[in-house]
Amino acid sequence: MEKFLFRFRKNPELYIGAAISAVMMLIIIAGVLFSPYDPDSMDAASKFASPSLKHLLGCDNFGRDLFSRLTLGGATTLLIAFFTVLIGITVGTLVGAFTGYYGGAVDEVLMRFNDAVLAFPSILLALVFISVFGSGTWKVIISLGIVFVPSFARIVRSEFMRCKNLDYVRSARLMGAKDIRIMFVHIFPNTVPVVLSSAVIGFNNAVLAEAGMSFLGIGVQPPASSLGRMLSDAQAFLFSEPGYAVFTGVTIALMVLGFSLLGDGLKKNA
Repeated sequence: MEKFLFRFRKNPELYIGAAISAVMMLIIIAGVLFSPYDPDSMDAASKFASPSLKHLLGCDNFGRDLFSRLTLGGATTLLIAFFTVLIGITVGTLVGAFTGYYGGAVDEVLMRFNDAVLAFPSILLALVFISVFGSGTWKVIISLGIVFVPSFARIVRSEFMRCKNLDYVRSARLMGAKDIRIMFVHIFPNTVPVVLSSAVIGFNNAVLAEAGMSFLGIGVQPPASSLGRMLSDAQAFLFSEPGYAVFTGVTIALMVLGFSLLGDGLKKNA
């Protein structure tokens, strides 16, 4: 217990963020798996029903159970964030590894392109992709994933540049190890702590990006549910039925707070 308290005092963000994130994810998973209501089932008689034992958070403007909608929307947002980060970190790691390890002309060309992309706000670039390819869940994922590649590439590149001339890498070269093996067996495992903390922060940013795009109507489209889509639907009833927007906004805020603290905590440990 004393050891845990010492670690907590040294890095409280890690444990608080992990606790908030875990609780939110458990609620979302439990709500999706065990909710007694179909999130898309409408009941005109329950329109804007107040929170009760029957409907824990009440109902929306179509009489749909708000708790079921929130958990489904939260799951959709989390899945979009997960696949966004997966695309960004996979492609970004490959680009960063090759440019950081080999350097030279390849590094110069790719990093200048990388800098040009990073010069634009990520949400603006995602909007450009959406305007070209259209809206929809998978198009949002691909658009955000592409936008997230440069930041991960830069992080991985800097780690490979730091590690490629260390003694253990030189020893591997002297033993005849191929470049690919050196890159992904010897160097990459030592970059995992930094990449992991960046992935959690990227996950947090992806949640915000999805919420923003869906709120603007260019992300997840009805009848699909996401937190941003729900917040957009709730704005028309902000003054007449504020609970609709408040519950959705609080859910987004807690998710962002949890992953933000967790990412900062992991960054301290990296």
